Amino acid sequence: MKTIDLSIKIGFCQPDELSEDEQHLIQTAISATGNSYSPYSKFRVGAALLLANGVEVMGANQENAAFPSGLCAERSAIFAAQSTYPDQPITLLAIAAANEYGLMRDPIVPCGACRQVILEIESRYNQPIRILLYGTSGVYVIDTVKDLLPLQFVGESMK
Repeated sequence: MKTIDLSIKIGFCQPDELSEDEQHLIQTAISATGNSYSPYSKFRVGAALLLANGVEVMGANQENAAFPSGLCAERSAIFAAQSTYPDQPITLLAIAAANEYGLMRDPIVPCGACRQVILEIESRYNQPIRILLYGTSGVYVIDTVKDLLPLQFVGESMK
């Protein structure tokens, strides 16, 4: 059997090491945690994205007593952006989370479904999305969702 070595690149920094636009988007994601509807998990997630035209869009997780009916913050922001600005690629995505005690110390990562949706957007526009995952201990900086999803399933996979 042959072994395939896959490697990923993820940066880690403090917010003040990022550009002003990136710091602003992180603050928007933190603010978006306040828009979360999470009465069951008490886990509030906020996302903010920047479109190529400079427009920012926020999203927050939305829970439902019928759990499959909820939606993650990342997908709520992406779907809102794509519904309103279908010709605009997403250039930057920031995600923050909080529980009942406050903002999370360690950055959280998107779930598998969100990773797949982000991958589809990258594929659709043929452009990577820079992802900033905020925690009070620092920020993970990811240049493409492919680093979070090293084996991808995209439309090309079906041909």
